[in-house]
Amino acid sequence: MVSGSRREDASGEERMEPGELPLSEWSTASTPRRPTSRDVARLAGVSQASVSLVFSGKGEKRVSAATEKRVRDAGERLGYRPQAAARQLRVGRTGLVLLAVPNIRGPLFAQVLASAHDAAEAHGLTVVASSSWNSGTMARVLSANQFDGLMICSPNDRQIDELPPFVPTVLIDSDPALSAPNRLVVGLDVAGGMRTAVEHLTDLGHRSIGHLRYRRSSYSFRSRQAGFEDATRDLRVTEFSIPLEETLRPTLDTARKLLSDRTPPRAVVCDDDVAAAGVYHAAAALGMRVPDDISVVGIDNTDIAGLLLPGLTTVDLHGEELGRLGVDAMAAMLRGETLEPLKQVRTDLVIRQSTRPVG
Repeated sequence: MVSGSRREDASGEERMEPGELPLSEWSTASTPRRPTSRDVARLAGVSQASVSLVFSGKGEKRVSAATEKRVRDAGERLGYRPQAAARQLRVGRTGLVLLAVPNIRGPLFAQVLASAHDAAEAHGLTVVASSSWNSGTMARVLSANQFDGLMICSPNDRQIDELPPFVPTVLIDSDPALSAPNRLVVGLDVAGGMRTAVEHLTDLGHRSIGHLRYRRSSYSFRSRQAGFEDATRDLRVTEFSIPLEETLRPTLDTARKLLSDRTPPRAVVCDDDVAAAGVYHAAAALGMRVPDDISVVGIDNTDIAGLLLPGLTTVDLHGEELGRLGVDAMAAMLRGETLEPLKQVRTDLVIRQSTRPVG
């Protein structure tokens, strides 16, 4: 297992992408690189799947005439041209890959999805995202050969149990032991990332550390908890492990309860950056300051981490790399290539201003 490393990021500045501009303010000068279907989708205000359907000639019955015109106008404006090799790869297949994520609006999963879309284009594939999992519907869709393959990010136990054996599958951020001839796991060293976070806090002198953890039945979140418990035990640190609900209000209430304890921890590690933001709010409500009164570490390194003040120290899970590797693995499986049974993505601790030495 590869342990996490550290890198400094003092700025925490947000980067704005061209696609966030209104249509009237877009210019081809904003995208000096070769334009992708993602750029066209942003400019046209449609999904990437719609762009792929239009340029592959499969959108006649699935995309309205107005949408098709908007897509083609955007493509012409950007100078977008689909790759011939990509079109050839679609022969004999639908070219569609289903990507299931727990929350399509979640910041980390948005990174994975955006990267997967870009990588898919290079392979002549189109990624269709879904955050709903109905086993009966999913089985019917996959058995009808509407999709060439299935990708699942951070799958829960039920999804693992219901995996269709006949569909090429890539599991992202899951148990490496699940690899099989028709299934590849793109692993993530999230336990190592959690250990690095705890080690960072103990290096700063913290001997009492809280863990705000989600009650999710998935390998990814069990790894977070195991990594935290192993690290605090090995480093002889007093640990407070507090379960979280999935919604914001209970998260704020739980964080406030933890910080209001008679002997609260001086540092907290959270299962994601959203929960860490909840600790910021709870601390402010109690008249506490980050990091003077409480050091906070998140996990994900999404845009939230750089927008918080002070900037959030967090474990970077490299969502963009996860999406790219997942699609690369899927494309190789569809080409019939023999793959290594395991790919492991490292994690890194990004140190900002939310942690400080005790004293």
